[in-house]
Amino acid sequence: MIPNNIMTKKFIKTIVGSLLATGLLLTDAVAQQTPAPKQTRAISIEGATAHLGNGQVIENSLIMFDKGKITFVGSANARIARQGEIIKATGKHVYPGFIAANTSLGLAEIDAVRATRDFDEVGTMLPHIRSIIAYNTESRVVETMRPNGVFIAQVTPRGGRISGTSSVVQLDAWNWEDASVKLDDAIHINWPSIFTRGRWWLGEVSDLKPNKQYPVAVNQLKDFFQRAKLYLQGDRTAVNLPYEALEQVFKGRKKVFVHVNGKKSISDAIHFFKKLGINSVVIVGGHEAEQVASLLSTNNIPVVLKRAHRLPTKEDEDYDLPFRSAKILTDAGILVGVGMSGDMERMSTRNLPFYAGTYGAYGLGKEKAVQLITGNNAKILGIDKQMGTLEVGKDATLFISEGDALDMRTNILTKAYIQGRALSLDTHQTKLWKRYSNKYKNQ
Repeated sequence: MIPNNIMTKKFIKTIVGSLLATGLLLTDAVAQQTPAPKQTRAISIEGATAHLGNGQVIENSLIMFDKGKITFVGSANARIARQGEIIKATGKHVYPGFIAANTSLGLAEIDAVRATRDFDEVGTMLPHIRSIIAYNTESRVVETMRPNGVFIAQVTPRGGRISGTSSVVQLDAWNWEDASVKLDDAIHINWPSIFTRGRWWLGEVSDLKPNKQYPVAVNQLKDFFQRAKLYLQGDRTAVNLPYEALEQVFKGRKKVFVHVNGKKSISDAIHFFKKLGINSVVIVGGHEAEQVASLLSTNNIPVVLKRAHRLPTKEDEDYDLPFRSAKILTDAGILVGVGMSGDMERMSTRNLPFYAGTYGAYGLGKEKAVQLITGNNAKILGIDKQMGTLEVGKDATLFISEGDALDMRTNILTKAYIQGRALSLDTHQTKLWKRYSNKYKNQ
């Protein structure tokens, strides 16, 4: 007979081995695919229609890049030696990688599971909270962005009066350090609402009514910024992290993204920061921004609009006003981008190009719609020297599509690159699609 202790050891060894094997299989099944290696060979894309991201288009283009940087942008008729691998893309389209502003992408995985949600911290005034620390490069939601051409995102916290600090990331990385494109680009403030609704769960009437606490909330913000200013001008003996986080804001090196809607609220917010001497302000949401367009234009304040697919908020508004808002603001000389806050925002971020396409279809035009999520968003986020347009010297963050990338019927990517690295376009969703396509194809 085998001694009990030996049998016990064998049993434990067998169980541990089985668990490890199962764990490895599960890890392989659910983990993000391995990030692409650095570019080692030059690439030339020839014959495609190039949408540069600045409103310009080059038919029959030649785009070349090496070591992660674009080295040539021009006509395929140019007498210039092609470099490295030559990709024939006649009949296809080349775009800069799309940039999603104002999204909590990578900060939560499953809305119904609290442990996976890391976008909202406890507290009210939290400018020192950094979203980048919580960004999850292994998110299965993040990988679903790439097949639609969304390669860059401004990872933004939510909640509180001052939610925290966002950062800009690229969506193919091992960890947040690798992902970072621009660290701590802006703080995000949720401007108080002028109106409020009754709490239905307490039996109150749910109709809109003036918010009596509006001036109180504005004064609290004012007091916070004034105290921070005094602190930063003092000796800072006792360190105050929230106040420290505002130093770069007062110096103009970090932007303030004000999440605000309504004509009066937007106007109040603009004057509020102007009095504080803070000029790097961006309006986010911007419902009724068209009613204060001259004020926005005069103060050179960009607007990050919500998704186009939303309803009017007032009974007397045109049904298509949300679709036309980008056109109205652009015509007024305002720099306009597109953000992703709202219901199902992380999953819906992959639809960014189609929201831009709706803005394009309602007066803005296709190339200016492309600008919303490329060159414009890059300028608003302060990364336009590095990416956002197809220009020599910028990062080779781009893709080839079989058709119009703003149309969900034809936005079919064949090649994609971030900083010159060739991306995998496989995701959990594409694997399931292929699996079940084959099932029904064989029946």
